[in-house]
Amino acid sequence: MKAEFRVRLAVPTVLFVSAAVLLTGADTGSAQPSGLTVHEWGTFTSVAGEDGSAVDWDARGCQDDLPRFVNVFGYPGFKGRLAGTVRMETPVIYFYSSRELEASVKVAFPHGLITEWYPQAEQVAGTIEWKKITVQPDTTPVLPVEAGHSHYYAARETDAAPIAAGNQHERFLFYRGVGRSSVPLSARLSDDGTIMVENLRHGTIPRVVLFENREGHIGYREVSPLENRVTLAPPSLDGSIEELRTDLETALVAQGLFPREAHAMVETWRDSWFEEGSRLIYILPSPAVDSMLPLQVEPAPEQTSRVFVGRIELITPAMKRSVEHAVAGSDRSVLSRYGRFLDPILTRISAGNPSAASQVEQFRRNAPESVVSRSCR
Repeated sequence: MKAEFRVRLAVPTVLFVSAAVLLTGADTGSAQPSGLTVHEWGTFTSVAGEDGSAVDWDARGCQDDLPRFVNVFGYPGFKGRLAGTVRMETPVIYFYSSRELEASVKVAFPHGLITEWYPQAEQVAGTIEWKKITVQPDTTPVLPVEAGHSHYYAARETDAAPIAAGNQHERFLFYRGVGRSSVPLSARLSDDGTIMVENLRHGTIPRVVLFENREGHIGYREVSPLENRVTLAPPSLDGSIEELRTDLETALVAQGLFPREAHAMVETWRDSWFEEGSRLIYILPSPAVDSMLPLQVEPAPEQTSRVFVGRIELITPAMKRSVEHAVAGSDRSVLSRYGRFLDPILTRISAGNPSAASQVEQFRRNAPESVVSRSCR
């Protein structure tokens, strides 16, 4: 199947491998209880268009904060050349077992490309496969660490068993990607600032949070659960990030994560989920996760829990006005707040105001990379 997302530079077409291939274990005899528990968390990030659906966006000029020991597809900076509707961000797979065992793991991203991973895998493109990992409970291997801050390490703060792939050790399997697929929610903004949120898939969305950070003033509204559709007014900006973090951790545990896993997930994303801007943060239904990202593990786990959070970035009228004024006044301090989402905001301004299109285009040509640089998370 041909990759459906765009590459902004000339690169070879990537052929994706079907996710229907079954993994085979070393022993095909009588099935024995594996004693294995597998938990996974991750994030799908998208940007809402005028009609509420996910639109193309990229991360040109972004800076990646991953450690250098993490593997990357292609060449350094390749990911920043990809455009898609969804960025699959930091899924990690944890393993729990009372005894040492060997396992094989395969994850398919049918409409995308795996862009980063660790430890080393045998097959990487639209599918990633670790053919042989060893789950090693009650061991304390030396894990790779580099100087400097990175969001990568927070995911280690759990009770999961260490794993080994060849001579590389970690407390989880890690991967990321970029692709083109629909997301379970539509988010359409009205002229009065309200947001029509619609569940596009069969299955209940366990929780939806409308969040806004405007110059450090925080507000959010929650819907739990979302069956069909709801209209949300902008939140009053008198909320607390700490209160929301606690609510999110509680919701993640309710969906199947262990408490330390939920804390690790929120800690990993705390400065990204709660940065300047307006967005929906929601928990995906399990069938949506399995459809977007099929997972196969052998031996079959006795229990599997996959909890993914969706993030839909909203381009509000207030945000467009702020960016438009900042472009006119060359106010880099305001523009830099929006980081990797600045480009889709500029695209929306140009489409809605033809008279501003030339000014936006001139800004894009002349703006220093530091204005639009932000982590590729």
